Amino acid sequence: MPAFSQQRAGADRRRQPRGGRRAEDKPGFAPLVLVAAENADSRNVCETILARLRFAVAPVDSIERAKTVLSTLRPDVIIVYAHDPGSVPRSGWPSDVPFLALGDNVRDPDALVDAIRSAIRSRAV
Repeated sequence: MPAFSQQRAGADRRRQPRGGRRAEDKPGFAPLVLVAAENADSRNVCETILARLRFAVAPVDSIERAKTVLSTLRPDVIIVYAHDPGSVPRSGWPSDVPFLALGDNVRDPDALVDAIRSAIRSRAV
């Protein structure tokens, strides 16, 4: 019976970071997130969090401006910050793009990323 070697056939990749960019990703490609918020602080916090996570961010200062930008820009996700997220109508937005209406109090990076993941997964179903 042959003895099996305990050595790896390839390079040891245990210390290499996982997730994020892959070798086959095109340079410069990142998911585009349209962020609409009248509150500049919320917009800046969201933009900073997403930029650090390697998302491409297109910030706008109002919901009306976001709707006009959609005629030329095709985002992968739309995030709208509002004082009352339940009051933001879903109509008027592209139905094939994941859409998030968040309150101004969402400043936790993990909560923001979880909300984006949930929106993307709900659109895939």
